[in-house]
Amino acid sequence: MITRLWHGRVPSSKAAAYRALMLERAIPDYQSVPGNLGVQVLERADGEVTHFITQSWWESLAVIRQFAGDDIEKAKYYPEDKDFLLEFEPTVVHYEVVGRSQ
Repeated sequence: MITRLWHGRVPSSKAAAYRALMLERAIPDYQSVPGNLGVQVLERADGEVTHFITQSWWESLAVIRQFAGDDIEKAKYYPEDKDFLLEFEPTVVHYEVVGRSQ
């Protein structure tokens, strides 16, 4: 199993709206890909900036390619992101899951 981590920052004044976008647009997109094993969105307010981390789990790198395209290290963005994100981080990070508990 592979976990994929993406990080983004939004103005805290837009955090609630961005959270809604993540729940309504991004999570269903992740879940629509056969081989996606789950996704969660983490949020942390830090003054005027709020950080979001999306952590998703996948059966394999090949499955991630179905979601992200051939360059799986490249971050995937939605058109609506331009209204929220302070910058567009170019890459994501992948880790092989070697242990976990339920």
